[in-house]
Amino acid sequence: MQKTCLVATVSAFLIAAMGVSGCSGEHHAHWSYEGKTGPAHWGKLDEAYAMCKHGMNQSPINILDAIKAELPPLNIHYQPGSTAILNNGHTIQVDYKKGNVLKMDGHEFVLKQFHFHSPSENQIKGVSYPLEAHLVHADAKGNLAVVAIMFETGKKNDVIEALWKKMPKHEDDRHSLERSKIHVGDLLPPNLDYYRYNGSLTTPPCSEGVRWFVLKTPVPVSEEQVKTFEQVMHHHNNRPTQPLNARKVLQ
Repeated sequence: MQKTCLVATVSAFLIAAMGVSGCSGEHHAHWSYEGKTGPAHWGKLDEAYAMCKHGMNQSPINILDAIKAELPPLNIHYQPGSTAILNNGHTIQVDYKKGNVLKMDGHEFVLKQFHFHSPSENQIKGVSYPLEAHLVHADAKGNLAVVAIMFETGKKNDVIEALWKKMPKHEDDRHSLERSKIHVGDLLPPNLDYYRYNGSLTTPPCSEGVRWFVLKTPVPVSEEQVKTFEQVMHHHNNRPTQPLNARKVLQ
């Protein structure tokens, strides 16, 4: 993990998701999901992105063989509290106010934001889903925990529908959600069984040391809702799966 980038106030994951990779607000090389600035080249674009090329615990992954373990239940405490929805050119992100936490491993991880990737970044037994949400949490020391939700094509998703009505269509646009009653907890499936592994940011600088909790049960989203997201992004925004190497996935 690049500790210098995981500062207590603003984690590297949040910086990367905002499109400003690096430490202390420093701006680094432009990256994208296509062409010469796409995932295959991230590690060569900027020395700050070296982990994208040389890291051994990178995300996302294809979850194939998970080891059965006595995993504790996800201790989640969410309430309505979306503050804004923004288009940062890489994803659609929903910022969240304080007071929503995931308690795990003796840490209290505060929900900072959630955002979306299409198609999914993580895969489960080779299956790629049309949409994946990442609920990004950070503790007081900047340690990160991400809860990943998979979406499968089905009926219209009410939370997604409410978000998409406010979704900014242009990069760097932001719309307020202060008066909305959107509840991130309503995105969660009824069954919170999960896969756990140690991974990284899925965007530059690809810093490692991120706790990943990938929910096993997908939730529905309509084909039209996925298309709406893709039309606004103008491209797929998923990093290809990375080698598992010596890591173990627990379930």
